[in-house]
Amino acid sequence: MTNPYTAPPAASGPAPKWARKRYVLPALGLALFIGVGIGANGEDTKTDAKTVSAKPRPTVTVTATATVSAEAVADPEPAETVTATETVKVTKTVTAEPAAEEDDSDSGADVYYANCSEARAAGAAPIYRGEPGYASHLDRDNDGVACDS
Repeated sequence: MTNPYTAPPAASGPAPKWARKRYVLPALGLALFIGVGIGANGEDTKTDAKTVSAKPRPTVTVTATATVSAEAVADPEPAETVTATETVKVTKTVTAEPAAEEDDSDSGADVYYANCSEARAAGAAPIYRGEPGYASHLDRDNDGVACDS
């Protein structure tokens, strides 16, 4: 078999299929590039289509007038009055403060320990919630007992 690209085609009969592809495919590719080039010519497209709304047009105004006779309008009936009553019972509980003991000794109400070492040195550890000297910064695990370990 001979090389189809170097040997000239035979003059007799129709051209082989490969010969037709050799001319048709490049022609289609060239037509594609020419079409893309025409479509992307960079001209301003605003001049192609002019808007119709740019021209002033007459406006149409429609006015409707309705006439209502006095017989057609009935006097509205007053709305029914509803009165809602709610009874509330208020109870006030007053708790009396215990009388302050007048003692010359320190009751410990204003005892403050900066850390647990001070509380242990004063002999107050462990301190339970509600006792004088208890503070949340001394209770690490928030169980109500300060300086417990």
